[in-house]
Amino acid sequence: MPTCVALIAHNNKKDDIVALAKKYRSVLARYHLIATDETGQRIEAATGLTIERLASCAQGGALQIAARVVSGEIVGVIQLMDSLAPQLYHPDHLALLRVCNLYNIPLATNVATAELSIQGVAKRRDAYLIFNPVAGQGNPDRDLAMIRQILEPQVNLHTIFTQPDIDPVDQAKDIIVSLRTLQAEGESGCIIASGGDGTVSAIAGVTIETGIPLGIIPRGTANAFAVALGLPTDLKQACETIVAGNTRMVDAAYCNDIPMVLLAGVGFEAGMVSNANREFKNNFGPLAYIFSAAQQFFTQEDFIAKFELDDQILEFKTGAVTVANAAPPTSIMAQGFGEVIPDDGLLDVTIPVANTLLADINTSANLLVSALVKSQVGDGNLICLRTNRLKLTTDLPQTLVVDGEILEANPIEFTCIPNGLTVFSPLSTI
Repeated sequence: MPTCVALIAHNNKKDDIVALAKKYRSVLARYHLIATDETGQRIEAATGLTIERLASCAQGGALQIAARVVSGEIVGVIQLMDSLAPQLYHPDHLALLRVCNLYNIPLATNVATAELSIQGVAKRRDAYLIFNPVAGQGNPDRDLAMIRQILEPQVNLHTIFTQPDIDPVDQAKDIIVSLRTLQAEGESGCIIASGGDGTVSAIAGVTIETGIPLGIIPRGTANAFAVALGLPTDLKQACETIVAGNTRMVDAAYCNDIPMVLLAGVGFEAGMVSNANREFKNNFGPLAYIFSAAQQFFTQEDFIAKFELDDQILEFKTGAVTVANAAPPTSIMAQGFGEVIPDDGLLDVTIPVANTLLADINTSANLLVSALVKSQVGDGNLICLRTNRLKLTTDLPQTLVVDGEILEANPIEFTCIPNGLTVFSPLSTI
């Protein structure tokens, strides 16, 4: 998206453009600012704003701005003109006027039109999109083009790409700082995650208890978080949901102080996720998790799990423990109650305790039925608990998976955060 605002002023209008920049400093600070040399120098000195200074007008600065318009970098131009100045119809200024009209870029030539343009921008939400270009199996360039086509007319969209050497959590934290500044100034903004469940979960975790709305544009293999919340998985519908602006509050959780928006698994679930690596998912898509589950089913060994909750201590021999804050129906091991409710202030704990392979198969079938009918199916080999806080200890260290990330921990403490997340949601799911 073009994120540059160009500033230029005739000599007799330089005081006016400095006063304008001081008045609307908070709005202009959202953009990359470029200006002709002396204009940029004076604005920078008066406001502390960072300005990319170009050549002076006499040396072709207006043409440099015109070239940036043509290259698609400019979102708007403020060119305060002195109607009595002889340079009013200078060829360079006429060239800038022409390309702004040709490329449909707003051009304000006096203080009144400049204020109208800035005020119009200020009333729009700032939206920070963290976009993972390697998520899923679609065409990322085409996906991003559609996202921009739908969102840019409605919000001030800033796009940040995930990178292999930068944690998206750190990118999201930097954005949260910017959005909190906007909140303090009485303005609004949101953060949007576009990628697979790993990207979405990481960014969602940063927004817990901030009150900052989270938009989700799923582009992954399973898109479990979107499905669990009843959010659109179609790219166009997901964007339109964000534009509509309706929000819903859902629960979040922490697992040993690690943010958790979906679920954690010990034993079976962790092994299944570990087996379904990126190459496996690229080759088989969603079927990768089914194949991985089948493989793990026959290799998982039992362990002793001790649970501390509500002044109780419970102990079971099991091969799997699943603790869910939210989960789609395809997360079979989380479906002890038939449906995980994402806004009830409770975590769903599912523990199969079958002693034979045949019983394990029967219990797995009952969990599948529970997910299909969205109701608990009686099974004496299945322990189901709902709690807002839980401590789990295993007799032997077990692999832990939290929202798709493989970790090691023992013991493990879970805490539900009721209404911890604010997400853009269709009205039909509210």
